[in-house]
Amino acid sequence: MAQSRFTRRCFVQTGLCGLVVGAGATLPLFDLAREARAQVWVRPPGALAEPDFLAACIRCGLCVQACPFETLQLFELNGSADAGTPYFVARSVPCEMCTDIPCLQACPTGALSPALSDIREADMGVAVVSHPDLCNSMIGLAYCDSCFRACPLQGEAIHMAYGETGLGGMFTPVVDPDVCTGCGKCEHACVAQPDAAIRVVPSHAA
Repeated sequence: MAQSRFTRRCFVQTGLCGLVVGAGATLPLFDLAREARAQVWVRPPGALAEPDFLAACIRCGLCVQACPFETLQLFELNGSADAGTPYFVARSVPCEMCTDIPCLQACPTGALSPALSDIREADMGVAVVSHPDLCNSMIGLAYCDSCFRACPLQGEAIHMAYGETGLGGMFTPVVDPDVCTGCGKCEHACVAQPDAAIRVVPSHAA
């Protein structure tokens, strides 16, 4: 698995309560949710920790060309540290979890680490309920499990927990961070507006 600051991403998420524990720090769940609201883009599967990734990536764009779903984009060449590097926006086009990981196979430098051989072990980030007030199931507007049904690791990375949410509903999407790959398919599928109720906190932002 590619290295990231989500090392084993050990945290507990139950409704609106919980703690994030990792790398010697403990963060309240609302801090993680706030981080999710602030972030938009995610690195491809296998990306090294951000400083190492930026140093290793030669901005060749081969990973973008190799993606069969046109998920990946390149940052504009504007002189920033990120210029020319690959990313994707899960709300628009999530990672489709290709078993052969073609973007990684195309990388000539190891910026997308060849140590990642199983896409289920990818560590692009972790999904979190960032806007519980927009989740139909949590506020009791209607039962919705679009995030659960979209998950390629359905029943493993995410499940719907039954119990009072404190917002008027009885169901809460609960993510297992040790299984979630950060592919963003849940975020993409979320029917909430104007923003997704569930979003990915990318590894680069942890």
